[in-house]
Amino acid sequence: MSITYLGHTQAKTDHIETLRHFLVTQVLPSVRASEGNESCQMFQSQTDPSQFVVIEVWASVEAHRASIKNISPESINQYLTLVAEGLSELEVRVQSES
Repeated sequence: MSITYLGHTQAKTDHIETLRHFLVTQVLPSVRASEGNESCQMFQSQTDPSQFVVIEVWASVEAHRASIKNISPESINQYLTLVAEGLSELEVRVQSES
């Protein structure tokens, strides 16, 4: 059964494009290259461009946890300088209909 994570983050007003660039060039490729990742998409609000949502689908909770261990402290620190508040994340278990 796949696990889906919905991550929401908000950029600081003066770092919207920098955060978008960081997510597109650093985060998304890293997540997509991680073992067990089935998909990863990012969305940016049209009404409030500082708002981002990332949807990740993983083969298992363990695969997601293992991928987090690959994030460097430098990347975490860079992310924290760009956001108004930390990442809020929601785990959703996707049930297949049979």
